[in-house]
Amino acid sequence: MASVKLTFSLDEETVARLRTTAGRVRLPQSQVVREAIAEYAARVGRLSEDERAELLRAFDRLLPAMPSKAAAAVDAELRELRAARRRSGRRLGQR
Repeated sequence: MASVKLTFSLDEETVARLRTTAGRVRLPQSQVVREAIAEYAARVGRLSEDERAELLRAFDRLLPAMPSKAAAAVDAELRELRAARRRSGRRLGQR
């Protein structure tokens, strides 16, 4: 992978943590930064516990409102609707 040089300004505490971590794991500081960014990026896409709990509460509120028709009944109703739409559609040549 090709490297790109970047310049960042970091506070002293962050620089100290970077240097300490790099020394502890015996990796270059740039590698520590790459791995930290990769871990952070993977974590950002996940829901927090609060978000997960709120989605579960919403699901629990919506579940009782879901229709309980059988799949065959829903399929039959959709077929009827589609057929009705085809029958009542605009005829060619009419405007």
